[in-house]
Amino acid sequence: MAAPLILVSTSPGEQRTALLLDDRLEAAFVERPARPEGLGDLHIGRLAARAPAMGGAFVALAGGETGFLPDSDGAKGHTEGDWLRVAITRAAQGGKGPRLASRPAPEPVSGPPRLLSRGPDAPLRLAGQYPDAPLLTDSATTAARLRAALGKERVTLSPTPVFDDEVEAAFDELAGPDVALPGGGRLSIHPTPALVAIDVDAGSLAGGRDAGAHLALNRRAVFEVARQIRLRHLAGAILVDMAGLPMARRKALLPAMQEAAAADPDLRVVGITGLGLIELQRRRVRTPLHEVLGQPTSALTRGLAALRRGLRQARPGARLVLKAHPAVCAALQDWPGALQDFVAQAGPLQLRPDPLCLPGEEDIYAE
Repeated sequence: MAAPLILVSTSPGEQRTALLLDDRLEAAFVERPARPEGLGDLHIGRLAARAPAMGGAFVALAGGETGFLPDSDGAKGHTEGDWLRVAITRAAQGGKGPRLASRPAPEPVSGPPRLLSRGPDAPLRLAGQYPDAPLLTDSATTAARLRAALGKERVTLSPTPVFDDEVEAAFDELAGPDVALPGGGRLSIHPTPALVAIDVDAGSLAGGRDAGAHLALNRRAVFEVARQIRLRHLAGAILVDMAGLPMARRKALLPAMQEAAAADPDLRVVGITGLGLIELQRRRVRTPLHEVLGQPTSALTRGLAALRRGLRQARPGARLVLKAHPAVCAALQDWPGALQDFVAQAGPLQLRPDPLCLPGEEDIYAE
């Protein structure tokens, strides 16, 4: 069994982190330092309003953000106007603010609302979870930061991009709804505001009479379902429609689903609904990947990907041009630091908006 390996790919406006176990992607994170997720951040906040029906209170944080502090995590006994030292324990998602927990302060706290410290980013969290895993990064700045926290011997600076074609393809797949299954078939993953719907498609087996092949496909599918839920940071209610099985055989898949879910402490198998859907529930902690990337893939995500590709192709002294849809150009101009980071590494970049440029056709070239 190969040792775990943590890869950190840094590009203008974005940091992508991959955990490989036996050369297979087992954890994936896309972080944008200009607007960090906030998990683990420590704040001084002001209790803005009690919410007895919700069992907690709303706390005003720096920057106009509001978080929710449950009574069980420190709101009980406090009144409006109190200053509190709180940490973010669940990232903001789905239009809802972050979840908070009170943290004891060494002395009484007072305003104004302010950020005291940032929580660890994905490389540091994974380094703590896998203390024997080496880290490999293609950014000198990132390498210096990680070496200061983890030690020089654990972090290696790569002269070439740390994501090979296989890892890049795996991240590209996470941005879309479809996942190919080993041996045939596919998953279709569709988050909605209320729940996540996952459909198992039998592919070439659809309509066939080989019940054993159908069951084997679905057994493989449940393990990939659990893996994709983890990779995409999906949470809340999750319903899985297995491929072409009667109710009795669907129930027979529950032990396999429970085995697959056992690797994820936040994932729980609830059972089977009256319609034969496997019902799962996952604790909300991180921002789901589809919210980070936008679904369908946002103009900002397409623009940052173009900068990443362009940086790898840039040559010293070249006059570079980015051809992209006007929405992509506007998103990059509005995103703090992305264009500046690119220019610092590759030289001046001219934006050339093209209303006819389709998603995925963004291009940086020398003129």
